[in-house]
Amino acid sequence: QVQLVESGGGLVQAGGSLRLSCAASGSIFSINAMAWYRQAPGKQRELVARITSGSITNYADSVKGRFTISRDNAKNAVYLQMNSLKSEDTAVYYCNAAIKSWVVGPFRDYWGQGTQVTVSS
Repeated sequence: QVQLVESGGGLVQAGGSLRLSCAASGSIFSINAMAWYRQAPGKQRELVARITSGSITNYADSVKGRFTISRDNAKNAVYLQMNSLKSEDTAVYYCNAAIKSWVVGPFRDYWGQGTQVTVSS
């Protein structure tokens, strides 16, 4: 069993900052890419940022220059530093990771339960 647990969401004023954390636990042999997605009310879930096992990153155009994704492989964790927040960043943020539980076997996609980020204007 693998679990992803997010933390760090909350209510912040426009222009403020938040840092999201996500830690993976359970049966973990290797973690490939890790990512943050978000889903606003009435909208589809979208990729916010992604980081590979080699720390190569990519971002949605809407967050470039404001958000930074990072990871700590020793802690099986991924982070999202969000600066200069805007009202349109309001959404539920989900952690995602591709995890292999055993030496032999595929990487499987796992999701966290989501954490609410609300930006007031």
